[in-house]
Amino acid sequence: MRIGITYDLRDEYLRKGYGKEETAELDSRETVDAIACALGKLGHQTVNIGNLNELARRLLANERWDLVFNIAEGFHGLGREAQVPCLLDAYQIPYTFSDPVVLGLTLHKGLTKHVIRDLGLPTTDFTVVSDTEEINELDFRFPLFAKPVGEGTSKGISADSKIDDLRQLRAVVARLLSLYRQPVLIEEFLPGREFTVGLVGTGKATRALGIMEVHLLDTAEQGSYSYQNKANYEDRVKYRLVDDETAEQAKETAVKAWRGLDCRDAGRIDLRCDDEGVPQFIEVNPLAGLNPVWSDLPILARLAGVEYDDLLGMIIDSACERIRKA
Repeated sequence: MRIGITYDLRDEYLRKGYGKEETAELDSRETVDAIACALGKLGHQTVNIGNLNELARRLLANERWDLVFNIAEGFHGLGREAQVPCLLDAYQIPYTFSDPVVLGLTLHKGLTKHVIRDLGLPTTDFTVVSDTEEINELDFRFPLFAKPVGEGTSKGISADSKIDDLRQLRAVVARLLSLYRQPVLIEEFLPGREFTVGLVGTGKATRALGIMEVHLLDTAEQGSYSYQNKANYEDRVKYRLVDDETAEQAKETAVKAWRGLDCRDAGRIDLRCDDEGVPQFIEVNPLAGLNPVWSDLPILARLAGVEYDDLLGMIIDSACERIRKA
């Protein structure tokens, strides 16, 4: 096939003056090149398209592709991940990964948890606040955990995200509202083991590649898989595949959540155990990072014995199968 690749290059935004944390979700040239190389090995011809603006320019110039491999994160707004798929849908061009509705929903962690709860899956009690006055209405037990409602790559999560009293909660929420200019998700803190489950496939064909436990070393910020821990994972985090009873519970919840949210092709679901050892849904990443070295999904796949080229082959196979059935 002739496959176009859509993406947002981090370096382009850094050159415009944006900061390292602001651009943390965006991709490197290394990632784009790795995807193109892997697809080439699978026998496909690839075309680097770029971001939303470049996609629009090429579409208006009547350029078309058999499939678009979409990793474009977007940059502004809670609908940013849905922008490229919306445009591709308008032109009836098939693409990998989830559709605009799913990407718009899942970027908002609070709305996603509402759906997960309605599906009957375990997720800790939560609320979303837009100003500090709403804190007065909370009836949760401490400790709590607070983070921006619509960020990825653990942006906005630090050692301060675990909150032990009302004074600290007010201060943290005020800071997050000011810095990220979006609502804040507040949920009961989960003290137990943390997992990320790698998933491939769509609907009934969904299966778990493996369950990876995220173990924080003594050098890490404790209490959460924070932005700094993720950015400096070599020195702060140990990853290992696990298959014990608790991990299997995490996998079962993740597969049901993936199917229930109607996610497609490949991605990750993060879970953490409560004080009784039950894995609770934290969030889903239906547009997971694909850097072959440091992104969680390729790391998990590698630990499970799945090479990078094979992982991308699974993604293409899933997309082609569901497109064929559409």
